[in-house]
Amino acid sequence: MNQLIKIMTLCSLVITISACNQQPAETQPSKVPAAAEEKSQSNQLAIEKYQLANGLDVVLHQDKSDPVVAVAIVYHVGSNRELVGRTGFAHFFEHMLFQDSENVGAGNFIKNIGDMGGTLNGGTWQDGTIYYEVVPNDGLEKILWMESDRMGYFINTVTKEGLENEKQVVKNEKRQGVDNRPYGHTEYVMLKALYPQGHPYSWDVIGSLEDLQNATLQDVRDFYQKWYGVNNATLVLAGDFDSKQARDWIKKYFGELAPAPETKPLSPMPVSLTESKSLYHEDNFAKLPELTLTFPTVEQYQSDAYALELLSDLLTDGKESTFYQVLVEQDKLAPSVSSSSQSSEIAGIFQIRVRAFDGTKLDDVKTSIDKAMAQFAKEGFTDEQLSRIMTRRETDFYNGLTSVFNKASTIARHNEFAGDPNLVTTEIERYRDITSTQIMDVFERYLKDKNYVATSFVPKGQADLVLTDAVKADVVEETIVQGAEDESTDETASKLEPIAQAKSSFDRSINPDYGSQPIINLPTVWKQEFDNGLNVYGIKHSELPLVSFSIRVMGGHSLDKPGKVGMANLMSKMLMEGTTDKTPQQLEKAIAELGAELRFSATDEYITLTGSTLSANFNQVVKLAEEILMHPRWDEGEWQRIKQESIAEIQQAAGSPRTIATNVFAKLMYSESNMLSTPVKGTQADVESITLEDIKKFYQQNMLSNLASFHVAGDVEQKDVVDSIGGLIKNWKSGNVTLPSAQAVKPLDKSAIYFVDVPGAKQSFIRIGNRAMVANDSEHYSLVAVNHKLGGSFSGKLFQILRLQKGYTYGAYSGVNRRNLGGVFAARASVRSNVTLESLQVFQEIITDYAKGFNEEVLASTKSVLTKSNARAFETTGNLMGVLQNISSYGLTSNYVSKQQDSLNNMTLQQANKTIARYIDPDKMIYLVVGDAETQLARVTELGLGEPVMLDIDGNPVK
Repeated sequence: MNQLIKIMTLCSLVITISACNQQPAETQPSKVPAAAEEKSQSNQLAIEKYQLANGLDVVLHQDKSDPVVAVAIVYHVGSNRELVGRTGFAHFFEHMLFQDSENVGAGNFIKNIGDMGGTLNGGTWQDGTIYYEVVPNDGLEKILWMESDRMGYFINTVTKEGLENEKQVVKNEKRQGVDNRPYGHTEYVMLKALYPQGHPYSWDVIGSLEDLQNATLQDVRDFYQKWYGVNNATLVLAGDFDSKQARDWIKKYFGELAPAPETKPLSPMPVSLTESKSLYHEDNFAKLPELTLTFPTVEQYQSDAYALELLSDLLTDGKESTFYQVLVEQDKLAPSVSSSSQSSEIAGIFQIRVRAFDGTKLDDVKTSIDKAMAQFAKEGFTDEQLSRIMTRRETDFYNGLTSVFNKASTIARHNEFAGDPNLVTTEIERYRDITSTQIMDVFERYLKDKNYVATSFVPKGQADLVLTDAVKADVVEETIVQGAEDESTDETASKLEPIAQAKSSFDRSINPDYGSQPIINLPTVWKQEFDNGLNVYGIKHSELPLVSFSIRVMGGHSLDKPGKVGMANLMSKMLMEGTTDKTPQQLEKAIAELGAELRFSATDEYITLTGSTLSANFNQVVKLAEEILMHPRWDEGEWQRIKQESIAEIQQAAGSPRTIATNVFAKLMYSESNMLSTPVKGTQADVESITLEDIKKFYQQNMLSNLASFHVAGDVEQKDVVDSIGGLIKNWKSGNVTLPSAQAVKPLDKSAIYFVDVPGAKQSFIRIGNRAMVANDSEHYSLVAVNHKLGGSFSGKLFQILRLQKGYTYGAYSGVNRRNLGGVFAARASVRSNVTLESLQVFQEIITDYAKGFNEEVLASTKSVLTKSNARAFETTGNLMGVLQNISSYGLTSNYVSKQQDSLNNMTLQQANKTIARYIDPDKMIYLVVGDAETQLARVTELGLGEPVMLDIDGNPVK
């Protein structure tokens, strides 16, 4: 995907899903005439496009690399088709379609995908709605049966109970993504000021809680009948399937669905401002001042839209960019500055965003932005800068083709909004065609001396930091009222009279059988060891000319010292700030010229340098990685900036209830002597006490070859890998360092409940868990397996009950992590505040009853699902890197995936229940609530675990 579009609302039934890029049309192309079809091939993607007689566009792309298939359906309806007073309805309706349909049955859509070992999701943005599934290819017919059922046979199943329940789920999503998040209201304030009242983009995708509460059954029916017709959608299949068989199934299941009445396309509606507008908001969760400038631009697929994207990169991307030089290096007002161009179906915006350091006046930030604007207008950019940006886009282009989901979703959006599915591979040419003159032209046309909307978001009580003359924004803050969610304004019957459906030519109630069982080829791992202790692991994967690699050094945060926690994190940041032969700017330039990515990160038990590149540049990129690792620059100026940046990150984290929950739960799970009880970034006091000499010493003592492994997955041979790391093999020295001993922490012997107060929180973040085993314990995968039906996916009991039945949360899951110093089993959810107690009681009930219901049938189903899920477990180089890094980091055998499968196949019910009893016992768990104490603390005492222990946001007892 080309970019992450913030204005899209993504319904996270799973966690690791990318948001959809908006792809509206330059013109409104007519669809391919009925029965007409075209075949085309562009670059590496063979694409077939045709249209059913009822107007459904179908695009097929075969990819035989893995036995999986992605199905994506994009409907040409988003929040821009809503009416004033019914905002948020497109997104709300997207939720509704997961509930029920006449032949699949209530709750079975999600359950069936889980049973297939697949994943699914949906998303809504300003212009469209997408649904998708990725499953082992033996389930393709089942998917087409289910998708056609909710496309054609959904509306008669909608009840008032289902409607009201889903309202609560969507409200929870708004609280989680907007109301309870720092700077969450920025988009709402900006859109309302930028667009005139009634403009289709003048409200955000999620809409208002009041409009949502007022939605009725008739609203649902009207929306469905108008927008969810086959002739308003594109269906895409991407992956390993038989084309003829797929065509037959598509015709069978979708061919007899009736089209909806034709709707009038929206014409472009770009806006212009007669004057600049400035608004501010005191944010309950923000800890740092943030200024955002938004300029109106042009709709997508115009050549100006592509030029604006490149302009965005040139203005703020990298240390050499004008805005970074002025705001960060010269004026030292912020740790970074960002810009983005977001063009949509009927209009577009360009944004410049600066989150400044604590106490910085936003007037100073605005003055600095103006200075950067003037400098760019005068000096522009070089051909070399533009060339580097385009080189990186080439790499991003290939990375966007690494998964069948990426291909299916991108093809579907391009077809629906541009009428051309081949843009998935040809759109890169539109960027290549942009000239330097065009980029400066769009700068002059849309940004320089142009009117804008400025939004100043500052911490509560710091209105003195906002822009001079800024006007207070009208932000609706929800109040927490016990029982308020039970109110309904819909006075219609519990169910509307059914709509007559055309008789189908076959029995649609029959769930199709699975196809032939997919052949799953587990990855073959090669390994080579060297005298300095460096181990090298690799997997050959030649689908695309890409290589991913990493250099991982064990230790990381676990080697931090009390009073100076955060050294590993700070060192990882400093290692990217130049080498002895390259300034930070020169290093960044060298990486960009190769179209590569290199980044360091520090986590609990290791520090990792991660890289990705085109295979042709692999050797050069590895040489750069070696230089970064072996010859750090230790620049004093960069150290001061990095230190200040880290303090700002810690300050802002103090305003995030989610981060607070994560950090406090870790402190409760581990002893004080275990560094895993502390945050990787440390505290502000820790960071302030750390010197550059401390960082150098940490590097010298701990960045040793005998603690390191090199991992590589992609289009490169083993011999070439070994040749490329010759310098590391020869020059990287080993040494003596003692890692903390790998041993499981002591299990809990009783339950206790803790509460952290975040005044005014609209949601409560719940964590419930127990200490678990070390990373390479043979019981680790047993716990992964037995947890699957509890909370390992959207088909688990926690999600099914807390979200789908109760509507208390946007998602509820459980799982166990891998840690050499002892893992943690945890169940989690963020729930609306006024059902905190009820949610805790449901958690308790589900976990208590789980062992009783875990029988031979559940065990057999678990084995089937986890086995099938392996079909999509090794699709990308990123997946394969995860396998290699697990082997080296946790002392697993090279064939551990196969061993896990064998242990799963041989697991008995007695073994499963033993694991459940040991780790999933509600009477031996810590319960943590992070939320509004004023309204929820007293109620939580009713849980039966005694008086809650009050903690501050750092996990210390409140006296």
